[in-house]
Amino acid sequence: MKAAQISEAGGDFEIVEKEQPTPNKNEVLINIEACGICHSDAFVKEGMFPVEYPRVPGHEVIGIIESVGDQVTKWSKGQRVGVGWHGGHCFTCEACRRGDFIHCENAQIAGISYDGGYAEYMTAPKEAVVAVPKSLKSEEAAPLLCAGITTFNALRNAELPAGSLVAIQGIGGLGHLGVQYAHHMGYETVAISGSPDKEKLASDLGAHHFINYKQEDPAETLQELGGADLVLATAPNSKAISSVVKGLDTNGTLLVVGAAGNPIEVEPMDLIAGTRTVSGWPSGTPVDSEDTLVFSSLFDTKPMIETFPLEQAGEAYDRMINNEARFRVVLTMDS
Repeated sequence: MKAAQISEAGGDFEIVEKEQPTPNKNEVLINIEACGICHSDAFVKEGMFPVEYPRVPGHEVIGIIESVGDQVTKWSKGQRVGVGWHGGHCFTCEACRRGDFIHCENAQIAGISYDGGYAEYMTAPKEAVVAVPKSLKSEEAAPLLCAGITTFNALRNAELPAGSLVAIQGIGGLGHLGVQYAHHMGYETVAISGSPDKEKLASDLGAHHFINYKQEDPAETLQELGGADLVLATAPNSKAISSVVKGLDTNGTLLVVGAAGNPIEVEPMDLIAGTRTVSGWPSGTPVDSEDTLVFSSLFDTKPMIETFPLEQAGEAYDRMINNEARFRVVLTMDS
């Protein structure tokens, strides 16, 4: 089979021929149709996580089950399925014993712990597999297994009543989905971006308000709108994230899903005086991915994507990592 792999930390993508994997008793073999490219794939490309090389990245995988292991009963040949960031858990650690699989002490990550979706085939543990609605195209469903679930799951677990003022900071790969989800969940939706050309896009996606943080103070504008019950921070810009804290309403929450590399600055009195909180959210489990896909299908929530053939994995990765794509990049297979 054909695959795009990294042979060493910092190395280039290599298009290679590898032996088609065989699933063990608890795995499924997937004939891959599409795989999204994510910023987190840099963990493999640059060696930012412990990785055993060579490694095939990819954790936004959609494909058809080719075969299953002897102890796999839920899944069968011919089903269209996906594999996301959460690539398996141990079932035995303290977190797993409490059903908190996302915090498994021995959690696996597709494309990091084992070879992922930059290939024509891959195997995955049965507990990592996600059912995919027929109504979703494979290339559009793929990014929903990371960017989609991250924003959808964070918003729904905020447990806000319909009509709440929800701001999406950053209108990029995560944020353009966050605006759609917030709108469809019944929130008064605010899009925050430093790019004026995204104002019409944000409106088309469902935003009721647009704030250009380079032209106005986002916190002041949010307060003029009544104060944000929730700000979902999707863009990894610590300074921009810090600038919205004062825009939270009483009991408001800054919920961070964009992994910025620098500290967020928050004045203690801004939290104390309004009983405000700063929190984070770590995507979700395969069942959460299924909920994301079903909701996306019901409300026609789609990522904006650019597609590339597997042979151009390096070029596609560069467009993603350099923020040149609008907004997600997906590899498609010809197998």
